[in-house]
Amino acid sequence: MTGIVTGRLDVPEADLSVPGGLPDPLVCEDGTPVRTPEQWWERRRPELLDLFERQMFGRTPSTPVEVRTQVVEVSEDALSGRATRQVVRLSFGPDGSSTTVDVLVHLPNAASGPAPVFLALNFRGNHAVEAGPTDGADLPAKAWPLAAMIERGYGVATACYEDVDPDVDDFGNGVHPLFYAAGQTRPGPQEWGAVGAWAWGLSRILDHLLENPRVDPNRVVVVGHSRLGKAAMWAAAQDQRFAMAVSNNSGCGGVALSRRRVGETVEAITGRFPHWFCPTFATYANREEALPIDQHQLVALVAPRPVYIASAQDDGWADPYGEFLGGRYASPVYHLLGVEGLAATEQPALSEPVPSRLGYHIRPGGHALTGYDWERFADAADRHLGRP
Repeated sequence: MTGIVTGRLDVPEADLSVPGGLPDPLVCEDGTPVRTPEQWWERRRPELLDLFERQMFGRTPSTPVEVRTQVVEVSEDALSGRATRQVVRLSFGPDGSSTTVDVLVHLPNAASGPAPVFLALNFRGNHAVEAGPTDGADLPAKAWPLAAMIERGYGVATACYEDVDPDVDDFGNGVHPLFYAAGQTRPGPQEWGAVGAWAWGLSRILDHLLENPRVDPNRVVVVGHSRLGKAAMWAAAQDQRFAMAVSNNSGCGGVALSRRRVGETVEAITGRFPHWFCPTFATYANREEALPIDQHQLVALVAPRPVYIASAQDDGWADPYGEFLGGRYASPVYHLLGVEGLAATEQPALSEPVPSRLGYHIRPGGHALTGYDWERFADAADRHLGRP
């Protein structure tokens, strides 16, 4: 970093593909510098949240929705007796049947008190999450190391993302219609897209978890891979009840800098998946320099809570170096709030995690959520939230 220009971080030219540097997370839109934590909390942070809503993810509705909870299954001897397994059905809407989400929860039986929990949406359904062997070895690609996380003292909660909001561009199902005005069939120009809906769903699952006395309310970690990494980061930015956020290969629209134009670009992502964002975001295709925000500021919105960013060497579409920079350039906000940021100025070697409060690793391989990744997430939670 060579210095600060008005409202901009002046970053090395090689790091970006557009001129003008990065928008400074510690300079308000009117040019006022942010020099105290109070200025951050009272002015700049709300301003950034508003910008991400208006320019990227769309506004999250504030209208309350009726939620009904039904315990569908309970087994106290799951994973060879090491866990209690629950399936809880959350039904949203005035009749309790408009949208239904089944939440799969595993909690460690050996816990001496309320357990920390990893909460993540999944792609293939809860049955796929459970497809691995009980010892956590030789996991199928889409399965999760439930036994390994339980052994480390962590609970795991998940639901299929398409139960919250289908990943299609019609907005006719899922939670979107719950918030439409009379006669409305699609979100407006600055109303939320699918990523915003998935983030909302994560917060509603958190509502349920916080009612469970076996869950530590101060140690729920939101995790997301790929498009669901975008949702996890946006959920944590909006909902400070999440104790920590984990981005796994979240790429464009997640933690990778848009101004790099490396891998998936704004043009590519809004062309293929326009429903993920509010329509305004697509107007910045090939003009990223006009964006009043970039993704390091999304990371900064989680501060001072821990964030862990995971990249993969062969995942060029997600721009691993851009993900690293998303953490690096969020660090000034962490420093302002009195905690460490990303303790690296250069991207680390493969499989050599940066263990700071704003943490990072890059591993060999491609776009996936692996057992190695989960172990590093647990290491970070041990370090920053307290080992179970």
